[in-house]
Amino acid sequence: MTVTPPALDPRTAALLIMDYQQGILASLPGLANPEALLSRVAGAIADMRAHGAAIAYVRVGFTEADWAAIPPANKTFSFLGQQHLMHHEEPDSAFHDQLAPEPGDITVRKTRYGALSTTDLDRQLRDRGITTLVIAGITTSGVVLSTVADAADRDYRLYVLSDGVTDPDPQVHQTLMTSVFPRLAHIIDTAELRSLLHESHRDRAKTGSA
Repeated sequence: MTVTPPALDPRTAALLIMDYQQGILASLPGLANPEALLSRVAGAIADMRAHGAAIAYVRVGFTEADWAAIPPANKTFSFLGQQHLMHHEEPDSAFHDQLAPEPGDITVRKTRYGALSTTDLDRQLRDRGITTLVIAGITTSGVVLSTVADAADRDYRLYVLSDGVTDPDPQVHQTLMTSVFPRLAHIIDTAELRSLLHESHRDRAKTGSA
């Protein structure tokens, strides 16, 4: 049975572009057709912009103090700290050129997996009246998983772009997309996002609302 996702009002929605960084993309050599992935996400950004939605960019990047503050108990991030990886001013931590932020976009820098836990993103979204998040990011088992779980606990309405997230482990990706995320979010692709935005525009036109 096909489940129709609920209406998406771009006036209270934000598209999260998470960890689409030069170094992270380069670290995934097995990524199938990265250009097609980037093109789809760029299209989603353009669609959301055209309908007045917010765009929020999230990247991981460290200062020297951030590296020093990572405790040995953190298996993933202690390694990054010991190796001094992903310094926030290095080219590897920059967003991919094809998905670069524009003036007025939200941009935050994080030092852990999730987009919300080590940033002020939640406050910035709340200040703009954002109650719905559309999520694109790499990797599915990293930033996407952590952010979806955290944002669900914060009562956001969530949409995960099935063709805007990817993971180096296809089996893990499939399990998350089919068994885990559907309990927390609506799973749509970029074409469905475009349709939802057009439907919202038509509905507002019929009612005469801005």
